[in-house]
Amino acid sequence: MNKAELIDQLAKDAGITKVQAGATLDSFMSTVITTLKKGDTVTLVGFGTFSVSQRAARNGRNPQTGATIKIKATKVAKFKAGKELSEQVAKAKAPKK
Repeated sequence: MNKAELIDQLAKDAGITKVQAGATLDSFMSTVITTLKKGDTVTLVGFGTFSVSQRAARNGRNPQTGATIKIKATKVAKFKAGKELSEQVAKAKAPKK
């Protein structure tokens, strides 16, 4: 599912226009990003938690030359699925191919 399909589904489920659903989704994403930039977490009970993790500096390899390169430390966004989401996904049947 892509963003446009998600907006369509949100509009249908909530009985609102696609424009309103798009604005709501954009606001949600913006709020999560702003909160993570501050170093805080966003917890949606039953769904999951968005957080920031510090990735340490490390050595890597250039795949073309094989030379060792230094990779800087960085912050990365993480999502940990909540118990209810994990259980619902585990119960879902795999789609037939």
